Amino acid sequence: MGLNKKELIGYVAEKADLSKKDAAAAIDAFMEGVGSVIEKGGKISLIGFGTFGVKQRAARDGVNPATKKKVRYAAKKVPFFRAGKALKSKAL
Repeated sequence: MGLNKKELIGYVAEKADLSKKDAAAAIDAFMEGVGSVIEKGGKISLIGFGTFGVKQRAARDGVNPATKKKVRYAAKKVPFFRAGKALKSKAL
């Protein structure tokens, strides 16, 4: 079972006894907040759920599969999510 954003809004609205408009606003605010913190290089820890943050990925060498030429990929920052213990236990 998977949910897209529209289905998640419906689920949250039902569980929290909110209108779909209010649930959508809450989900949008959450995503904006996570994005804002990550953009500044910070992290958000939600005990039992998980941690959102940024990792530094090192520069590396690769190969273009079409031309077989070597390519150098620059170092960059990438967002990550690490599931918490309670969330991991639900996946088992």
